[in-house]
Amino acid sequence: MILAQTTEQFGSDDQSWLGSAHGTDATETIVLDTSTFTPATHYPSGYFKSGIPLGRITAGGKYGPYSDAATDGRQTLVGFLFAAVKAPTDNTRDPAAALLTHGKVRESRLPVAVDAAGKTDVAGSIRFV
Repeated sequence: MILAQTTEQFGSDDQSWLGSAHGTDATETIVLDTSTFTPATHYPSGYFKSGIPLGRITAGGKYGPYSDAATDGRQTLVGFLFAAVKAPTDNTRDPAAALLTHGKVRESRLPVAVDAAGKTDVAGSIRFV
């Protein structure tokens, strides 16, 4: 039993990229592959930013940042990180997260831009406003 007092700080989560509440009650639980993210871009303050575009890695089924240039499955956009997630201190632990796969997204407020190919991947389930 640990009796020592611990302190944990939480940053504020900027979900201004959400275009509506539609789809937010039906997120999917996923696992992020920490090794595929860039600390300075995706979690500069120790938290994966909500709104990061995600792709599913074919081998293993974990999720990483969408990139049309990837060849491991992440070249297909499948959704967006719904809420900020604390990043582990090393790349060997992969946190659970929530994936938004349906709804409206304010494109100008995303922490990472989505290209035309990514928009095509989610056409019919994600509407960019």
